Amino acid sequence: MGRVEGKVALVTGAARGQGRSHAIRLAQEGADLILLDVLEDLPTLEYSLGTETDLAETVAAVEALDRRVVWGQADVRDADALQELVTRGVGELGALDIVSANAGISPRLAKIWEITPQEWDEQIAVNLTGAFNTIRVVVPPMIAGGRGGAIVFTSSGAGLAGIPHLGAYNASKHGVVGLALTLANELARHDIRVNALCPGTVCTPMVTGNRSQHSFFRPDLEAPSLTDTMAALKKVSPLGRPWIEPIDVTNALLWLVSDEGRYVTGITVTIDQGTRNRP
Repeated sequence: MGRVEGKVALVTGAARGQGRSHAIRLAQEGADLILLDVLEDLPTLEYSLGTETDLAETVAAVEALDRRVVWGQADVRDADALQELVTRGVGELGALDIVSANAGISPRLAKIWEITPQEWDEQIAVNLTGAFNTIRVVVPPMIAGGRGGAIVFTSSGAGLAGIPHLGAYNASKHGVVGLALTLANELARHDIRVNALCPGTVCTPMVTGNRSQHSFFRPDLEAPSLTDTMAALKKVSPLGRPWIEPIDVTNALLWLVSDEGRYVTGITVTIDQGTRNRP
């Protein structure tokens, strides 16, 4: 316990899934939190996003650990909303040491020429421009604080490969890796480390509620459920599980932002059951 004691951490996309897992684990290890999420559904997605109730539950879990928390609704596509919340959070909590640029969305599966312009724009705007907007508002107070720090982008295994039927998502997540690696060089002299997480399939609503992914794995069924896809999902990775859990990603993030990773910067960390290594 106490691996990030006395630190202040920002988590985007904190209402549920990986973001909630990150927030709670960082609080368990001593951090105070700035939490945000969009709290509304987006038109191109097949699954629902986190709600105000979801984010309130994350906040309650952090407060139950006796940690301070500043939270609010903010869309990572809205730089002004991000700036307002970060300014308020730093003002109330006194610093900003850790950033989890976690907010992201996943589309329906489609070949690149079948992706609609709206789907393309939404993927790039949330996953890539949202990460860029986050960096623009968090880096100045981190530098001004003079405490160093750590920034972790959530990319994806799709940010390191050309996975069919995920063209817009692949492009956005490759871009996130590019941001992370470049920023690591730019912030090194400020003792701010920057890395990217590249998870495989994670058991969150992004996966469990994405109907086109179910159909992709079970084209023989008219309306397959998540259960129908389990056998196919298990075959994707060498370790043979259908997915990893959010805490598996969180454990990697905690290592990167704690002193245990104090000399780790400019890398991608793949948590994918060996999928990328499979021939």
